Amino acid sequence: MRFDSNSFGVVALAAYQPEWELFRTQLRSIQNQTHSRFQCLISADGGFAEVRDFVDRELGGDERFRVLGFEGRLGFYGNFERVLKHVPAEAAWIALSDQDDSWYPSKIEALLPHLNDVSLVAAQARVVRLPGNEVITESTLRKNVDLDALLAQNQVTGSLCVFRRDLLDLAMPFPRLNTISQVHDHWLAVCAKATGGALVVEDVVQDYVQHGGNVLGEVGGRKSIAKSFEHVRALSRKFQGSSSPLAILRTANDLSFGWRRVMADALRVRLSQGGSGQVVGISAFVTGHSWLSTARTLGLGLRRGEIALPCFVEFVAGIPIEIFEKNLVKHVNQATDSGNEF
Repeated sequence: MRFDSNSFGVVALAAYQPEWELFRTQLRSIQNQTHSRFQCLISADGGFAEVRDFVDRELGGDERFRVLGFEGRLGFYGNFERVLKHVPAEAAWIALSDQDDSWYPSKIEALLPHLNDVSLVAAQARVVRLPGNEVITESTLRKNVDLDALLAQNQVTGSLCVFRRDLLDLAMPFPRLNTISQVHDHWLAVCAKATGGALVVEDVVQDYVQHGGNVLGEVGGRKSIAKSFEHVRALSRKFQGSSSPLAILRTANDLSFGWRRVMADALRVRLSQGGSGQVVGISAFVTGHSWLSTARTLGLGLRRGEIALPCFVEFVAGIPIEIFEKNLVKHVNQATDSGNEF
């Protein structure tokens, strides 16, 4: 299959209590794409009727746009998975969309041809802040990195990527870990990198809008170490129910090793079941990982600028729990083996 101006695909948009003016801008920017052969599926994470009526009213009955009827709240990770389950078989490609950005008219047209060579392509965005549309940076400066570095720190933002539909055969269902680091774009990027390839291009294809309601912010993600600690402590209260030192260490482990282990283990199992064997580049984070491999991946990533210092520090903070759990598993296995001797 060739990915060109005739290729039909799906824009998968996850919506949750949108700010209506931003939502209107985003919908219009999708509607006005120069590549027009698509269906836009909008999964409303609650408030279905309100979102449906708004879309119908604003887009004048454009039949390419369909709001899926759900009332249950899943959160952004589950909502993206839900909308991807409804992508029709005839779609050749999928573009992910947030509810509050603004695509440039040629975004899809510019990115689609790259899918002739790779499974997923991601671009850059200009970052603007509301109110006032203040330009914070002209580009998100995402990078092309190897799989191990990509596992360590994501370089693919969902709203900036387009991927082949057949990537869902490997990626669905999404793996699970109850932490904010569980994100759909990271998982899809890892799946693509391990199989058909993932490419990050320098094209700036949209405005990435920062405002008070962002689930995951762009510039806010470039935290100092002090702010990173406050962030981890807040997440510890949310996900662990406590901000005790032990709870903070567990949260740091979930944010770092935990989520990477979930992805690496899921990828290893799924590729093995599909007859693809083992994939190179996940050894630093799979269950039972070698500390030599882990240290090399993190050290080189930090030195090359592929892993930011706050992310590196989260890994360091996650080490005590990682060592404890690895030793616990080792002792359990030894005890089980000893029991089998009798």
